[in-house]
Amino acid sequence: MRALLPAVLAGATPLSIGIPTVYAMQTPAAVPAAASPYTYADIADLASIAPMAIHAAIRSATPLKPEQAAGVAPGHARLYVEADVLGLIRGAGPLAARIAYLVDLPLAANGKAPKLKKKQPVLLFARPVAGTTAGSNSTGSVRLVAPDAQLPWDAATDARLRAILTELVQPGAPPAITGIANGFHVPGTLPGEGETQLFLDTKTGEPVSLTILTAADGSRRWAAAFGEIVDGSAAVPKRDTLAWYRLACGLPRALPLSRLAGTPAADRQKAASDYNVVLGALGECKRTRKPPVG
Repeated sequence: MRALLPAVLAGATPLSIGIPTVYAMQTPAAVPAAASPYTYADIADLASIAPMAIHAAIRSATPLKPEQAAGVAPGHARLYVEADVLGLIRGAGPLAARIAYLVDLPLAANGKAPKLKKKQPVLLFARPVAGTTAGSNSTGSVRLVAPDAQLPWDAATDARLRAILTELVQPGAPPAITGIANGFHVPGTLPGEGETQLFLDTKTGEPVSLTILTAADGSRRWAAAFGEIVDGSAAVPKRDTLAWYRLACGLPRALPLSRLAGTPAADRQKAASDYNVVLGALGECKRTRKPPVG
């Protein structure tokens, strides 16, 4: 460990050959009866930015000294971990049979660094460390996409991860939403009728829009379109799907009325009311952990 630790800290130790790539294109296993302790958003946050998802087993874990752990959040400890790779759930390229990485975890109840049991299974969300191949018997290294992007493995979390990855790699997968680009509201021909259309900014630039239709009796229906065609009859995204996650976790909590330039004030307020209907239908984006920055 003494020889490898500085390289891991510097991000210089390479991946090496050993474990073949396993892609997430395969049909995911059915989610078991036991629920995952993590929400859909918890897993999607990590899976959507991590080039690699690894199923591994802890081999050893060593707490770092304070001078080696700059930037660790209060109440946390940084550990140098070596783990045996059990499977590469997502990733492009071979991976060493044993990997090393740094992880920040909450302190134990006694105020000391937590103890990770040998052979404890974990899920790692990581990026490869650039470098040349050192050989199949060496220990490779990876960098977690967030300081705490090591989760305890369980069958339900594994199944949820695979289902999310399957959606992520599909052509036309819903992109990450970064805000509201523009929109408008127009009254209908009958009193009480109206239509609001909102066009969203996305990380990839791909078009996403919301359409909310109000009937004369005041009832509303809405749809989200992921693509060029704006279809007011499209299905509402089901909860715990990638489309639901992109909307529920990506939309701002209030409609920025400045994005409805040229729309009369009264119609802006109707658009804001329509927008709140969408937020209410989507429900809360529940998380048990802080989302990574990526």
